[in-house]
Amino acid sequence: MSDKPAKLNVAATIRVLPDAVETDLDAITKKIAEITAPYGRVHSSEKKPIAFGLKSLDVVLLLADKKGGIDEITEKVKEMPGVSEVDVIDVNLV
Repeated sequence: MSDKPAKLNVAATIRVLPDAVETDLDAITKKIAEITAPYGRVHSSEKKPIAFGLKSLDVVLLLADKKGGIDEITEKVKEMPGVSEVDVIDVNLV
């Protein structure tokens, strides 16, 4: 196998819904970056208002197509404290 890093050619957006208004979305973003590291990296994140002060977190991940990883990442994020729900809302080749 080659020692060259895998090309990050997939952009996947996941939406994370916290279980409470006071959930620290910045801490969740940092943990998602750690979870994503073996597969790629976090490109960006954005907090979006939902209702009654609750915000969702949309995170764009850059992944290597050959490594996959989106299912593994979403499963690990779902297990995080403070996370109510995780949805993959977009996947594109870049």
